[in-house]
Amino acid sequence: MRLDKFLCEMKMGSRSQVKAFVRQGLVTVNGTVVKSADIKVNEFTDAICFHGDKIQYRQFVYYMMNKPQGVVSATQDNTAQTVVSLLGNCQREDIFPVGRLDKDTTGLLLLTNDGELAHRMLSPKRHVDKTYRVVAAHPLTEEEIFQLEQGVDIGDDEPAMPAKVEVLDERIVLLTIQEGRFHQVKRMLRAVNNSVLELERVTFGPLRLDANLKPGEYRELTSEEIAQCGNC
Repeated sequence: MRLDKFLCEMKMGSRSQVKAFVRQGLVTVNGTVVKSADIKVNEFTDAICFHGDKIQYRQFVYYMMNKPQGVVSATQDNTAQTVVSLLGNCQREDIFPVGRLDKDTTGLLLLTNDGELAHRMLSPKRHVDKTYRVVAAHPLTEEEIFQLEQGVDIGDDEPAMPAKVEVLDERIVLLTIQEGRFHQVKRMLRAVNNSVLELERVTFGPLRLDANLKPGEYRELTSEEIAQCGNC
């Protein structure tokens, strides 16, 4: 890895800033001051220090975000702000959202650069639960709930898998599914002649949306949460 890329990923500054730090002699590699920011370093074995402090490389990072409305679940987009851009100084070139939430859907989103963990969380074979807080256009009847819990036809080759429905209020339910098809929750409500007014994901596998996170805010996962995701 290039030294300037390493320093940027470890949040030492922007690309131009870290290049200036290197020129100023503030960075050492294996005890030797370096003056070229484009040298190659081994991020796992080389001792890289900034201002005399050793920088410990973190191969994988994990963030829980409370996704706000109007932001797309992507690494880049030509027309809208992305969830990755909300990470600010925590951005890395290799971070991506695990799955996607629609632009108008809010709530729990996992961002990481760990492809293996992302695959485990998204694999259809693992049936990872995803729970959404749904505000429906009209109260769900017992028949509509029964249909959702049996599995409804959403226009694909196969019906949606059976869901779990927990009624919180006359128009508010918690809907738990194990798939991640395009606009799935909205299509499921349409299949029972209802519609979604608001949609917020509150759980994803073992993760539960941190109530302290305001829309657009994020935090790192705890070591326990990372381990739980890895066991999905």
